[in-house]
Amino acid sequence: MKARFKPKFSIRKGDSVVVITGDDKDLTKPRLVKEVLIDKAKVVVEGVNIITKHTKPSAQNTKGGIIKKEAPIHISNVMLWDAKAKAPVKVKRERENGKSVRISKKSGEKI
Repeated sequence: MKARFKPKFSIRKGDSVVVITGDDKDLTKPRLVKEVLIDKAKVVVEGVNIITKHTKPSAQNTKGGIIKKEAPIHISNVMLWDAKAKAPVKVKRERENGKSVRISKKSGEKI
């Protein structure tokens, strides 16, 4: 993603999110964000988009074999999960003491 300015996303590493589209869609099961790839606008979510990778034997991995791991999905396919409202929520930003704070639009609580 070529852009002049770095985009700002409301999802960060460690947040609980819900997958809203795709094969792993489940609007009631919150999952943990492992990594946010800002340049590509993608996130790696725990237990979502599992791929199988075939590896050759090497010095570090003498056996080789098949490894299952999470692949990134686009950030637009997930929504932040609000534990208080127990629902996926949209986020607004407000300035508090010179810092930007994420606030849930449903419950009005800080995230």
